[in-house]
Amino acid sequence: MKTIQFREAVCEAMSEEMRRDEAVYLMGEEVAEYNGAYKASKGMLDEFGPDRVIDTPISELGFAGIAIGSAMNGCRPIVEYMTFNFSLVGIDQIINNAAKIRQMSGGQFNCPIVFRGPTASAGQLGATHSQAFENWFANTPGLKVIVPSNPADAKGLLKSAIRDDDPVIFMESEQMYGDKGEVPEGEYLIPIGVADIKREGTDVTIVSFGKIIKEAYTAAEELEKDGISCEIIDLRTVRPLDIDTVLKSVKKTNRLVILEEAWPFGNVSTEITYQVQEKAFDFLDAPIVKINTADTPAPYSPVLLKEWLPNSNDVVKAVKKVLYR
Repeated sequence: MKTIQFREAVCEAMSEEMRRDEAVYLMGEEVAEYNGAYKASKGMLDEFGPDRVIDTPISELGFAGIAIGSAMNGCRPIVEYMTFNFSLVGIDQIINNAAKIRQMSGGQFNCPIVFRGPTASAGQLGATHSQAFENWFANTPGLKVIVPSNPADAKGLLKSAIRDDDPVIFMESEQMYGDKGEVPEGEYLIPIGVADIKREGTDVTIVSFGKIIKEAYTAAEELEKDGISCEIIDLRTVRPLDIDTVLKSVKKTNRLVILEEAWPFGNVSTEITYQVQEKAFDFLDAPIVKINTADTPAPYSPVLLKEWLPNSNDVVKAVKKVLYR
């Protein structure tokens, strides 16, 4: 094992796959000359040259369409968005072309493409730069959606995403790029659609993904002092959703709390809640509790932003609620 930053794990995954397959290339704003807005492509221009590490104009709709067209013709593009908020400019290409072309062409074309970049809040960046769209993309048949929470998962899942023959949305976090973690030496892949139990427990299941899962870890440590044993599941992939791992855990703990950095209406935690009550209702000893952001645009004020975002105290309260304590 070696210890590297999240951004280095992303860079290693892309570089290894580009060495392995000449059809893979990277394009996006500032990915080449500037080494990436978050330095996730540092050194790649020097190694692979301007034909495979391509700086684009500020035109997400345009370069998303170019990449999709190239994917339909044998390439395997990686498209970096400086933030997934900017993907809204190119969302027509993602939803109406990348996600649907296999079906609409009767299987004549597939679209092996990865759209990656940071999602959700990253401090005081204002309402239009602090949004989580995982559930938007996960709602679309034809797209796979990955949201890793640590360097090892990021590298293994990104390599799998690049090799996948379908379009993949790969969502990171500006606040995780500097996070360090152990990553296996050498080649490894993590399968898409498989959740991971990060912490074994017996009293309550906590399901989360992405950077907000850190609040679950903090809460679990605090709850352990009160003799409460939390099982934490990191979904890693929200589409396809590994509901079987969640159900197995709930059948053991009989209680479920879901933590997600998203608006509360119609999100990933809503879908999990429905599936668990449908498939494991008789195992539940308490109503499911889901924890989300406030149902407003993200505030700029640091005081209000702190109140808007879910935190470990919210998780502690939710766990005690389902335990009737």
